[in-house]
Amino acid sequence: MKGLLGTAAVALLAPAVLAPAVLAPAVLAPRAARAGAAPDRFSFPELTAAPDETIHVAEGHDAQVLIRWGDPVLPGAPAFDPAAQTPAAQALQFGYNNDFLGFIPLPGGAGNRGLLVVNHEYTNEELMFPGVGVQTAKGGFAGMTAALVDVEMAAHGGSVIEIQRENGRWQVVPQSPYARRITAETPMAFSGPAAGSPRLATSADPDGRTVKGMLNNCAGGITPWNTWLSCEENVNYYFSGTRDGLADAEALKRYGIPGNAFAWARYHPRFDLQKEPNEPNRFGWVVEIDPFDPASVPRKRTALGRFKHEGAANIVNGDGRLAVYMGDDQKMEHVYRFVTDGKVDPANPAASRDLLDAGTLAVAVFHPDGTGEWRPLTFGQGPLTPANGFRDQADVLVHARLAATHLGATRMDRPEDVEANPLTGKVYVMLTANDTRTELEVEPANPRPKNIFGHIVEISPAGGDHAAGGFTWEVLVRCGDPAAPGAGASFSPATTTFGWFGNPDNCAVDHQGRLWVATDGNSAGSTGRTDGIWAMETEGKGRGTARRFFSVPVGAEMCGPCFTADDTTFFVAVQHPGESEDGRVSTFDDPSTRWPDFTAGMPPRPAVVAITRKAGGPVGG
Repeated sequence: MKGLLGTAAVALLAPAVLAPAVLAPAVLAPRAARAGAAPDRFSFPELTAAPDETIHVAEGHDAQVLIRWGDPVLPGAPAFDPAAQTPAAQALQFGYNNDFLGFIPLPGGAGNRGLLVVNHEYTNEELMFPGVGVQTAKGGFAGMTAALVDVEMAAHGGSVIEIQRENGRWQVVPQSPYARRITAETPMAFSGPAAGSPRLATSADPDGRTVKGMLNNCAGGITPWNTWLSCEENVNYYFSGTRDGLADAEALKRYGIPGNAFAWARYHPRFDLQKEPNEPNRFGWVVEIDPFDPASVPRKRTALGRFKHEGAANIVNGDGRLAVYMGDDQKMEHVYRFVTDGKVDPANPAASRDLLDAGTLAVAVFHPDGTGEWRPLTFGQGPLTPANGFRDQADVLVHARLAATHLGATRMDRPEDVEANPLTGKVYVMLTANDTRTELEVEPANPRPKNIFGHIVEISPAGGDHAAGGFTWEVLVRCGDPAAPGAGASFSPATTTFGWFGNPDNCAVDHQGRLWVATDGNSAGSTGRTDGIWAMETEGKGRGTARRFFSVPVGAEMCGPCFTADDTTFFVAVQHPGESEDGRVSTFDDPSTRWPDFTAGMPPRPAVVAITRKAGGPVGG
C-alpha cells in the first residue's frame, strides 16, 4: 500500500540509481536491440505510453471501466454524490481502493456471466472528502468527523457483483440476488484453533468467537469450492494510542501496533489500544466468504495464521490436499504455506467448506545453496513452547510472526503475492522492495542491499509435491533498469526499455500458464513509468523477458489481476488514482488526475477495468 502515510516513492531512491533510471516522457524510446529472442507466448505490441492522467493498454486491446467507487451495488443505492456522502449510501455502493479481484463463472453462463468478488483495501481521505485538512501525527486527518469516519468504514471490506458479457462488453447486472457489500462493521466469526482464545477476547466479545468487520483487505484467492479468500493486511494503521503498560507490548510492536494513521479511535473505542488491547489480534487473518449467499457469515480462518496477509493463492496438490501460499507484506518478513489435513472433494464442494480449519502452517527458509525448507508452526515443536511465550497453538497463530522468527525463517524483501502455476507446479514470490536491508544482511534469496526495485523468486516444490518439506529456488529477475549503473537489475537481454519494471506486487497465472505481474511503486520520478501490468516469460529461450501491457494513471497502483476461464477477459483493479507522489500533493479539490470521469468536481475514483482483445481470443496474443 503505497503512500498511505504520505511518503513519496522518490524519497526512497538513491541518487546514483535515480538519474539513469528516470525516463522523461519526451525521450521514451526503445533501447538498442539486445541479443536474445523475444518471448514466444506474448505476441502483443509492447505498450510505450508515457506517464499521464489516464490508463493505456497494448495495441489490439480494449480497456473498459466496469465499476467505480460509489457506483450502485445493492438495491436502493443512490447516485454517487462526492459532496454529500453518507455511511448509509456508501454501504450500498461500491467501496474504495479495489484490490483483489476474483471471477467465479455462474452455471449456464458459458463464461459470459459470473460473480466478481472485490476487496476494498483502504481509504484515501484526502482524495475522498473535501476540506479534511492535513494528516496529523496521530489519528488521521484533522478534519475527520464521526460521519466521515463511518463513511470510510463502509468503504472498506469487499463487494460481490454479478457481471455479464453482451456483444463483447461487460456490465454489472442490476438487482442481482448475489450482490453484497461487506464493511468494517459486518458480523464475522472466528474458526479454527485460535477461535475462543483469550487472545481474541474483548469487552464486546468475551468468548473471542465473533468480530465486527474486516480491515485492509489486500490480495486474496478463490478456492476450488468457489469461496472467496479475502486477506487482511496493514491492520495496524487503524489502531491508536500507545503500548505503554500493556502485557502484549512486544508482540504489538512486532506487528506495528498502534499505527495511528486513521481517526477511527476518536469515535469507535474498540480501535483505542488502551481501551481494547486485544482488538488488534482480531485482525490480520484470511477471511473465507461464500459469494453465493449474501446472508452467510464470513469466517476468519485462524489456522492460516495472523500477519499482514498478501494473498491466499492455492493449488490442489497431487494427493488431493489444498496448499495455500501467502506472503507477509512487510520488509524483513516471511513467506508462508498452509496445507490442509483433509482432501478437496471435487464432486461435493460442500464437504470442503471447513477444510481450512485444520492443517499445517509452515514458514520458508531459503538456504544459500538454492534449496529451501518449510518449517511447521506447530505448538510444542522446537522452540514453540511456553518457555518462549507460546501457551498453545492459538498463541502460535495469533503471534505467527514471532513464531516464525523463533524457527529461523528467512527475512525477505517485503513478500507480497505468491502464486502457483498449475501447469508447471512452480511458485512465484513477488518481493516488492526493501530499502532497509544492509550490506551485511544480503543473502542469495535477497541479493541486493537497499533493494528499492524488488525481485521475483521462483520456487520448485520437491518432486512437484506442494506438501513436501523441501524445495529448490532461484531468482527469476532482479527488477529495475538493467542499463542503470549500480541498480543490479537482471532481465532477459530481450527486454526493452519499456519492458523492465520495478516493485512487483500482485501477479496472476493465466490458464495457459503465463505469468502476469502487477506493480506498486513505479512513477515518473522513480522509474519513468507508472505502475501497470507486465507479461513475464518464465519458460524457454525467452525466460526472464518482460513486456509492458497496461499502465495506470499517475498516483495509482495496479492490483487484482485475474482472468476468465478462457483468458478472453483480463480484469484489473486501478487503486488510488491521483494519490500524492514525486512531491506533487494531490487532494480532493486539486487532484493530479480526475480519472476515470474527468468531470469537474468529481474526484479520482478507484475502478475495475475489463481488458479484452479487439479481434477476440485470449488476451495478450
